[in-house]
Amino acid sequence: MSTRDRGGGEPQLWVDEQVHAAECRRFDASIAYGPTDADCDIWIKAIGGDGYGRFYITRNGRGRCVRPHRYALARARRHPLAADVFGLHGCNNPLCVKVREDRQHVYEGDQRENMIWMARSQRGSSGSTLRRDRLADRRARSVALREAARNGWDRAAINDVLQQGQELGLFDVNDTLRHT
Repeated sequence: MSTRDRGGGEPQLWVDEQVHAAECRRFDASIAYGPTDADCDIWIKAIGGDGYGRFYITRNGRGRCVRPHRYALARARRHPLAADVFGLHGCNNPLCVKVREDRQHVYEGDQRENMIWMARSQRGSSGSTLRRDRLADRRARSVALREAARNGWDRAAINDVLQQGQELGLFDVNDTLRHT
């Protein structure tokens, strides 16, 4: 069930494996699972213009789109995530949905932490053209990564995508895949 914050913000996200069993099965079927804890679990379905995944859910008879990494976080936490709770990517892979406490993959954070991480990773931009170009590059890389993982985990194909002209701070090969 979705609820709204007192301030009228976006709905909270709640995922219960019993209540949302069919939705969880559909979510699980949309992931290429990395063979080790160090590997990302890669979203292989819809991708938005920003290069992040999209997952469509229905709550109270209304359809809604959520980011898969945030859905994975809400599911792992087993409590509703407020609108101001972000799913951050320690792995710098926008298609990763693996939730880890050690911050190597998806973990819970807030806007401030997201902005700090973005600045440290040099993902910010100072102009709209640069931002559009980076978003287009990120989306193209996400689509290529999804295609490389779509039929199951293929380390060589995934490494090929991750090693192509990377955008600073995203798809960082050294942080995303730690071994060959």
